Amino acid sequence: MKTLLNPKDKDEIIARLQAVCPNSPRLWGKMSAHQMVCHLADGFRMYMDLKPVRPVPVPYPRSLLKWLALWVPIPWPKGFKTAPEIDQQAGGTSPVDFANDMRQLRDLVDRFTRPPRDFQSPVHPHFGQLSDREWMRLAYLHIDHHLRQFGA
Repeated sequence: MKTLLNPKDKDEIIARLQAVCPNSPRLWGKMSAHQMVCHLADGFRMYMDLKPVRPVPVPYPRSLLKWLALWVPIPWPKGFKTAPEIDQQAGGTSPVDFANDMRQLRDLVDRFTRPPRDFQSPVHPHFGQLSDREWMRLAYLHIDHHLRQFGA
């Protein structure tokens, strides 16, 4: 299973990110490519507790939702509601300059994956407590989901 713990999987993600440009058309959803870059960067800020996010009510036990999202080999559903703090239609970071926002995202990915960790991950708003291994799997899946959204 792919994860940002694996350098080859991380390199694949970075290469796919490079294929996204400001006018990349979305295949579903409401975000523009530039908003997606900012959303992913906000996700990494959340993963490293640089952007506080409140828990989100979920209709299933968090442990079941976490297991399904991280380990069942099916694509994530389209339109899953995200935390308002990282939602581009609510409180997410607004796009400014595509090249700079993309650079910030790559820097956040590098910091998140660089040992030793210089941050403490928070409790995830949907899944609850995650191990380092689970955070790395989640980060891979989140980026992959949105890159597929833009055909990358």
